Amino acid sequence: MTLFHDTPLRPIRRLLIANRGEIALRILRACRDEGISPIAVYADPDRDALFVRAADEAHALQGSSPAETYLNIDKLIAIARSNGADAVHPGYGFLSENAAFARAVQEAGLIWIGPDPSVIDRLGDKLAARALAQSVGAPLAAGSPGPVTAIEARAFAETHGLPVILKAAHGGGGRGMKVVWRLEELDDLHASATREAQLAFGRSEVFVEQFLTRPRHIEAQVLADQHGTVKVLGTRDCSLQRRNQKLVEEAPAPFLPPEMRARIHRAAQAICAKAGYSGAGTVEFLLSANGTLSFLEVNTRLQVEHPVTEETTGIDLVRAMIRVAQGARLMDDHTPEPRGHSIEFRINAEDPGRGFLPTPGLITRLDPPSGPGIRLDSGVATGCIVPGDYDSLMAKLIVTGATRTEALQRAARALAEFRIEGVASTLPFHRAAITHPDFAGEFKVHTGWIETEGPLIAPAPRVTPASAAPLIRLAIELDGKRHELGLPPGLLTAAPVSAPPEPEPDGVTAPVSGRLTLWLVDDGAAVQPGDAIAVMEAMKMETRIEAPAAGRITRLAEAGTVLAQGAALARIG
Repeated sequence: MTLFHDTPLRPIRRLLIANRGEIALRILRACRDEGISPIAVYADPDRDALFVRAADEAHALQGSSPAETYLNIDKLIAIARSNGADAVHPGYGFLSENAAFARAVQEAGLIWIGPDPSVIDRLGDKLAARALAQSVGAPLAAGSPGPVTAIEARAFAETHGLPVILKAAHGGGGRGMKVVWRLEELDDLHASATREAQLAFGRSEVFVEQFLTRPRHIEAQVLADQHGTVKVLGTRDCSLQRRNQKLVEEAPAPFLPPEMRARIHRAAQAICAKAGYSGAGTVEFLLSANGTLSFLEVNTRLQVEHPVTEETTGIDLVRAMIRVAQGARLMDDHTPEPRGHSIEFRINAEDPGRGFLPTPGLITRLDPPSGPGIRLDSGVATGCIVPGDYDSLMAKLIVTGATRTEALQRAARALAEFRIEGVASTLPFHRAAITHPDFAGEFKVHTGWIETEGPLIAPAPRVTPASAAPLIRLAIELDGKRHELGLPPGLLTAAPVSAPPEPEPDGVTAPVSGRLTLWLVDDGAAVQPGDAIAVMEAMKMETRIEAPAAGRITRLAEAGTVLAQGAALARIG
């Protein structure tokens, strides 16, 4: 497909990738296809990651936490400038929707691969985005006109009825979103939403909306240039989610009436045109079981699920983003007819049998599938470590066929071939989901389906650190650049690792490796079975810890401590 007019472009010779994992590798490959030299940056836990090894050069960010590395604007700009970058691509997550970062890139004289900072500001503010959507006639559910306190959220719920949903006003991707089904849990969920929002986006404000029950999550992929042309590239369905975060996405969105598809296309184009959008972006909607369509948000960045649109349109979205940022003009605003059907499976380091708890650790085996219609966008391989500091996504399996039926047949084969050992993964869930009649048949999937009607998965066997084979690659840094040394097997020996202690009968242990964010009860407080007593954060997700028995609690760990899975948190006696 001819996408752009043949016009002179602003040159980009070197591009800094301000991200990590599989998306950093995806952008790196697009740069190579464009004849651009990619520059990687990395945090300490990513020293040996695939994207670091693959880059032309890689520079250390000196730290482990997101705040001191991938969210540190000053460090990123300094590395870009000192190493002759012409442009910065933010990927998704981290600073990809941060207008301050976009402005800093432009003020440094570099090309920002994304929409203008003013557009990010306007659409990143979910309340301003709602007002814009309303101004162009897009469908909307009832919501608060601004950020709300817990008291104001309660008043909204009493007026409009339950359920309601609390949402981060300055973020997306499922972070800082909590559904309230009972008024008595509103205060706790409001506090949890604000904490997650602050952690993920640096802003704690939340607003409240009516929650559409059993909705599908439908989105439209948009590509717009800097000259006023907005092109909608089709729809995706992203309804298969856990904790408001997507697990399976497909294009085009199946079983949509033609008039509904056209309505989504029109609304997406009108919203982005009114906003003055440029680059790749996604307009998201919820479609309730009774046919009610409501605008959700605009993601002013590349989506995790962009490959399914690439497979069904033949358009390389990452290269297109770069061309748009260079000043390219789109040929037209015509929406292409999809070619076939594509399904993406997020392969996360999570245990679906334990409520999708994150499982960071060493991958001792990764054997991916192959064959017709199979694409794998992976940030890991055998011998890689999945850090507990970041998102749990390891890889994305994208399966394409001439029809949805063929795509599902190929997916069954590919998922059966896929082997990952050393960490738990979402593979068992995907294998069960694609044969479930609600997904493979009449498509009764909705955003809460996994929690209410999805398949039950057996917990994965626990893997202790002692079973992990030692790595034999060693990275050193010279003048901020990463260099890799290869050492013979056996030269280095693994550091001794003590086995995790057996939990006490009356003990409370960490269900996941991560940080103990806060205690919800005082030391010595009386608790009942099921009471929420603490909160842990791992891989950017909160996990609430509940009391397993009645009694008085003795806290054994301080808030802020990083703990291994199975570590003692408290004793109840």
